[in-house]
Amino acid sequence: MKVGILGLGLIGGSLARAYKRSGHTVFACEKDEDILTFAMLAGAVDGPLDHTTIPQCDLILLAIYPGGSAAWLEKNASLVSTDALVMDCCGTKREICQRCFPLAQNYGFTYVGGHPMAGSHHSGFKYSRSNLFQGAPMVLVPPRFDDIDLLQRLKDALEPCRFGSYSVTTAAEHDKMIAFTSQMPHIVSNAYIKSPTALGHKGFSAGSYKDLTRVAWLNPQMWAELFLDNRENILAELDLYIESLTAYRDAVAAEDLDTLVALLDEGRKRKEQVDG
Repeated sequence: MKVGILGLGLIGGSLARAYKRSGHTVFACEKDEDILTFAMLAGAVDGPLDHTTIPQCDLILLAIYPGGSAAWLEKNASLVSTDALVMDCCGTKREICQRCFPLAQNYGFTYVGGHPMAGSHHSGFKYSRSNLFQGAPMVLVPPRFDDIDLLQRLKDALEPCRFGSYSVTTAAEHDKMIAFTSQMPHIVSNAYIKSPTALGHKGFSAGSYKDLTRVAWLNPQMWAELFLDNRENILAELDLYIESLTAYRDAVAAEDLDTLVALLDEGRKRKEQVDG
């Protein structure tokens, strides 16, 4: 199989390594020529993804920001083989699916939205690894939900990544869920670490501090764009979170032990309900 990858950051670089590990030919497009050269020297990429290699690809994976991924496909759609499968790996889905589903229909190739639920607080090709996706969930946004053959084709095409499970949803539902499971934790973590007290935490912190602050170490440009792409869902989750925090604050300020116990017990029960 010949695979084209747009972007060689953590996700794109790990995709390149995963497909090369499985013996496939990998072409890549990366705006930083030094990174592309390094990826080729590292054996993760065979050559550039350009007007000569795009038509050869059986699978094209878009692994940059949603707007950039959609713009690249709009520019190059006429070069994509009608037998090819194109999938994005972006963190939000509504905009890119709205722009790319019509392209696939007009030019005859197959496009599916995708979101590998794997990553790291580090970014860039140097942190990429071939097993990043092993055992991780993969979320799919297909153009049709009753196409069993397409779903099997997707699983076969993604086999080198060794995902642990697949979920199928709509672009709108994906963005609603991802606001809670992925985007909000990054905002909470990033805001929490801004306390002046954090400067003296060493010697006073353990697992809870590490768990809560891990994703504060993020790519600001990427996450800011994703938050704005999904602003309606983010605002709804932020409002709910601020409301909850206010309830805790009011109980502490009023020295209201009973209310504080009730709030904490409510959270404990909810965690048991959703994850227990």
